[in-house]
Amino acid sequence: MTHPLGKIGFAGIGAMGTPMSVNLAKSGHKLVLFDIDASKAQAVASQHEIEVASHLSDLGQRSDTIITMLPDGKLVRKALLGENDSGKNCIIEHLKPGSLIIDMSSSSPMGTRELGDILHKKGFLFIDAPVSNGVKGAIAATLSIMVGGDKVLFEKVKPMLQKLGNQVYYAGPLGAGHATKALNNYVSAAGLIAACEAMHAGAAFGLDPGVIVDIINTSSGMNNTTKNKCKQYMLSGAFNAGFSTGLMAKDVRTALEVAQAMGTSTVLAQPTAAIWDDMEKQLGAQSDHTAMHQFTAKK
Repeated sequence: MTHPLGKIGFAGIGAMGTPMSVNLAKSGHKLVLFDIDASKAQAVASQHEIEVASHLSDLGQRSDTIITMLPDGKLVRKALLGENDSGKNCIIEHLKPGSLIIDMSSSSPMGTRELGDILHKKGFLFIDAPVSNGVKGAIAATLSIMVGGDKVLFEKVKPMLQKLGNQVYYAGPLGAGHATKALNNYVSAAGLIAACEAMHAGAAFGLDPGVIVDIINTSSGMNNTTKNKCKQYMLSGAFNAGFSTGLMAKDVRTALEVAQAMGTSTVLAQPTAAIWDDMEKQLGAQSDHTAMHQFTAKK
């Protein structure tokens, strides 16, 4: 079966990129994979009918559509445009003009718009389509996907994105997806801190933290953390939900940048960002974000 997007080049075979690329392959899309750690791409390709590119320019040459799923926007720009935007040893070096590039990473919306201008001048199409719901959502193809860019392009890619998520939204013009993702993660990050502090305060008062969580989950304080993280990853001591402190801190900083650039209130965003930055410094960027429970226990 031939798909309108042709062969998809997927850059970034990490915790999220691995199940996402597998789900695309299972749905009938032809893929070419690239990761800086070649063994990750080879491991996925060996179990499915998927090609592996030897380097970024090879990925561009062998692809009709590109998806980037990388840690941040700076790496996305470097992968697409090369070191210092040189156009060498990068995806666009041999990518056909007119090809569509989809950034599904958590990138800065301001950086996305700047990158979009550059790509447009070089003859490429570009949209942002970041995701939410984590590794579990990536595996189950139940991601929430928020798309920024031309609405005609959104309609073109929507059927493919629906193979990855059960909620696919058109957020607005280019950068809108990344802005929405950062703001969503800020709300999640603030709620996570509140849940941790509530459990610690309740425990100090003599309450069972598990009972506190049960009550909150049938009351007005319920949030994603109380439903899906408190018992599962915090009170259990597992701290392995699969999303790093460094990535959460980055997303909160991005949300703060958006609010500051727009001149809107940051009365809660500023201290929330500061708390996540402190945790990243003390526990390390690779610690799991649910370790906030441990971090707030020290205060």
